Amino acid sequence: MEKKELNRKLHVGFWRKHLAELPEQYAPQESNRLTLLYFVICALDLLDSLPVDEERKKIIDWVYAQQILPPEGNREDDKENLWTHCGFRGSPFYGHPYADGGSIAGTHDHNHIAMVYTALAILRVLGDDFGRLNKQAILDGLKFLRNDDGSFRPHPFHCEADMRYVYCAAAISYFLCDWSAMDVPKTTEYIFKSRSYEDIFSQGPGEEGHGGSTYCALATLALTGQIDKIPEKDNTVRWLLERQSLGFQGRPNKDPDTCYSFWVGGSLSMLGSFSLVDAELLRAFIYQCEYKYGGFAKCPNHPPDVLHAYYSLCGLSACGEDDLPPVFFPLGISQRAADTLPPCPPAPTQ
Repeated sequence: MEKKELNRKLHVGFWRKHLAELPEQYAPQESNRLTLLYFVICALDLLDSLPVDEERKKIIDWVYAQQILPPEGNREDDKENLWTHCGFRGSPFYGHPYADGGSIAGTHDHNHIAMVYTALAILRVLGDDFGRLNKQAILDGLKFLRNDDGSFRPHPFHCEADMRYVYCAAAISYFLCDWSAMDVPKTTEYIFKSRSYEDIFSQGPGEEGHGGSTYCALATLALTGQIDKIPEKDNTVRWLLERQSLGFQGRPNKDPDTCYSFWVGGSLSMLGSFSLVDAELLRAFIYQCEYKYGGFAKCPNHPPDVLHAYYSLCGLSACGEDDLPPVFFPLGISQRAADTLPPCPPAPTQ
């Protein structure tokens, strides 16, 4: 069988269309527009087609416009505790005036931990120097989201806490080269309490192990320099490898899905075991999900979307696809973008 090659022009066209205007199917995701932009920008980076010059500047300015800044004056005068809202919102859906450096927090205007992570990732991939970040305000807002058990909430008014937000907190801290918002030993304890009987990781203690939550746990351990602390690592690798039929599934008895090329494939990469994957089989599955007008779907005969399309490119990169640069899986960005970060001090694990 002839080996299929990536049609770079086709896929660049898909991503450029999404950068210019999102299809109507994304309307319910308005509050998550930073995350959608993250997929678009990171995909264009892998395809060597990042925006440049004035277009790049406009995107960076728009990202900074979603920054939520602390109110003026002393914190003691902040009767609404608006300093806890600082970070990034997902889009200007609250209708506040545009300001390319960010805007002052309001009663109903607050951060979301995933939007902070994706904002920082976008800025770094576009080569921004973080010069307009209010770093301390972001760290203060992040610290407020921390729970006593080391887990994190997504925003100030939400009681949900799980491994997704733990990962976001670690990635934010790594981007900012500052671990002060995390209690790393407590977070590490939370991660290992969330280890299932299968020697993988769940969203929280006592829950079902899953490929996505395993990625979040492993990436957090990798960013904090603790991935070698995993006991029974061979069992973790075995479970992850068993998730491959054609592509990867997220848990047993589920259909394969291209996004697990990233979650499961990235986990194996961080564990130094991706070489054990049947890369040609994975590659063939991803191409079965390729859409004729560009992009990749979650499974064959489905329409593409930006999440599955980007994670498919990451999977192809891990498989050694020609001309796709390597991915730095702990941060979910290209290795070359990660290499531009200043050295991050070791996380305080004691």
